[in-house]
Amino acid sequence: MLAGAALALAVGAAWAHAFPDHSEPRVGSTVDAPPAAIRIWFDGQIEPVFSTIRVENADKRRVDQGDGGVDPGDNRVLQVRVPPLPSGRYRVYWSVVARDGHRTEGDFPFRIK
Repeated sequence: MLAGAALALAVGAAWAHAFPDHSEPRVGSTVDAPPAAIRIWFDGQIEPVFSTIRVENADKRRVDQGDGGVDPGDNRVLQVRVPPLPSGRYRVYWSVVARDGHRTEGDFPFRIK
């Protein structure tokens, strides 16, 4: 019975984090035209005050407009606007805090033809 209770607690803790569901552009994708914004949808609500997103070029220079944050209309979406970007490789870095206080972070690449 004790092992069952421990397993139930472990499963509950794993569900507490907010994980990415999908993104625009897609992770690792190559797009024909530069996006106007980068968006990541999460599987749970995220805290606006503690959630960040930035975009860097291949030279590790920040290229977004610095207005990243949680979408005011949907607290499961993290977004940042970008200027018209030239062809090249980019990396998106994100960090979110779920409503229950658990932090999740990561990054992903995309490329513009």
